[in-house]
Amino acid sequence: MTQAPETKYTVFTIIGVIALIALFNSVFIVKETEQVLVLQFGDPKQQITEPGLHFKVPLIQNLKFFERRILNVDPPAEEVLLSDQKRLVVDTFARYRISDMLKFYQTLGTEFAAQQRLYNIINASMRSVLGKATLPGILSEERKNLMRQIQNDVNTETARFGIEIVDVRIVRADLPDEVTQATFNRMRSEREREAREARGEGEELSLQIRSKADKEKTVLLSEAKRDSEIIRGEGDKEAIATYAKAFNQSPDFYEFYRSMEAYRTSLSNDQKTLILSPESDFFKYLENRPSR
Repeated sequence: MTQAPETKYTVFTIIGVIALIALFNSVFIVKETEQVLVLQFGDPKQQITEPGLHFKVPLIQNLKFFERRILNVDPPAEEVLLSDQKRLVVDTFARYRISDMLKFYQTLGTEFAAQQRLYNIINASMRSVLGKATLPGILSEERKNLMRQIQNDVNTETARFGIEIVDVRIVRADLPDEVTQATFNRMRSEREREAREARGEGEELSLQIRSKADKEKTVLLSEAKRDSEIIRGEGDKEAIATYAKAFNQSPDFYEFYRSMEAYRTSLSNDQKTLILSPESDFFKYLENRPSR
């Protein structure tokens, strides 16, 4: 018995759809930023690193995509004891790429697992290398050599994982909090000591300047007083000589003048009281004498 045309059309349609689905599942595209591992029942069959259109056996083979680009890994900060017994909290940063995706898939499987493993390897290598270095060395040009040595050590460890480290950097290296506080306190104490010494030196210099100024003041006043006494003595001497000369020329007039000066000085103030004998020579020129 022959099949109806509609039945044949339905069969061909189903076969065509199945063929299209199979074709669709057998074709895949690899981007420039990707690399693909083709697995067949879990076993690796092909590694594809070239971008473009590729084929696989549908339903039997599956794909694992991995990055071809350089990936970043940022391990947590680690405290390191240096060879000069200084402690540093070091924060590193590394960049890596998957150089062998088959090894990577067989040993690690995922990028998350790779990051966790790299954290431990990088920090272990960093402690080993920096443990032989000194703080001045880390802060100098020697730091580049230390980073290169850490990179080589890490690459030696990660080669079995299909990973290549392309760069390792120290992002930050700080003293631990307790050491930082102790250093700050020591620096503050040192600055306070220097300030006290500076104030002490300033006070000492001030006393020296003040003592010198007081000494110069005393000397100047003494010299001025001496000069004034000399001038006054010379003036008194000249006055005495003048008075003596005038007295010798007219003793009576000089005596009268001296008496008038004494009267003016003694009687010019109303608040003064003089108790003298009437026969005193003080009243010699105040006596009432009869006119001749």
